[in-house]
Amino acid sequence: MKITLLGTGRMGSAMAERLLDQGHTLTVWNRTAGKSQKLLDRGAHWAQTPAQAVADSEVVLSVLTDAKAIEQAYSGSSGALSANIAGKLFIDMSTVRPVTQKDLSVKLKQAKAHFVECPVGGTVGPARDGKLLGLAGGSAEDFALAKPLLDQLCRRVEHVGAIGAGASVKLAINLPLLVYWQALGEALALAAPAGLSPEKVMDILSDTSGAPAILKMRTPAIVSALHGEDLGPAHFNIDSIRKDLRTMVEEAGALGYTVPTVQSALSAFDKASSDGLGHADGTQLAAWWLKHAKQ
Repeated sequence: MKITLLGTGRMGSAMAERLLDQGHTLTVWNRTAGKSQKLLDRGAHWAQTPAQAVADSEVVLSVLTDAKAIEQAYSGSSGALSANIAGKLFIDMSTVRPVTQKDLSVKLKQAKAHFVECPVGGTVGPARDGKLLGLAGGSAEDFALAKPLLDQLCRRVEHVGAIGAGASVKLAINLPLLVYWQALGEALALAAPAGLSPEKVMDILSDTSGAPAILKMRTPAIVSALHGEDLGPAHFNIDSIRKDLRTMVEEAGALGYTVPTVQSALSAFDKASSDGLGHADGTQLAAWWLKHAKQ
């Protein structure tokens, strides 16, 4: 299948590798061309503009940072919407507010294209292995068109409703995970007087009913962070987490809710980022908090 990918950041690149492994012909575009070099070395084709990228493709995937990036890729100068896209299938997998997906849907419908939003749960490892959780929004007909390809990227794909529903559910599933890193830092502060080693305290915490699945998977990384060791490339970095938390605050406000837990966690992540940890993995937040949060 001829596929275009708009956005080759960490998640986009991992999905692109999966698509290449599945034997698809892949064209890529990214605002920063250098981020696509590894994919070009594997046989992907480079496009100078989104319009050029989508011209000869059957399916277009986009994995973009935020609403501004989506606007630029689709509606900007030489954006995807400036090409003849009638009949093409578009799948946006960005983590953004529902209104962003609804606005994009209107534009694509006017251009006579098919559209499914499908933000995903998972990080770069699952993306590379085709083991993401897909949360699709769109019509039943468009979802049926998208599902065979989504099944190659995801271990599970749920059609959760109309356009916007996928974005709503994605923000919901990310919220407990992201605020947990702040809660873990506070828990470690309370455990500190016991004098346990990082290995021992994390072994105990991960074997409790309050431990999320991610804690069991990331315990070795958290222990390394508590020892002050470098964790290497981030799976989901602190600045990306801040973007998602801000999106949650904005969406909750639009719905008439306050989200004090999210706002408190965002404040902690903001401080960690200003302390130079913006590109560090989110699991480092707990260790940073333990070190810096004493009154």
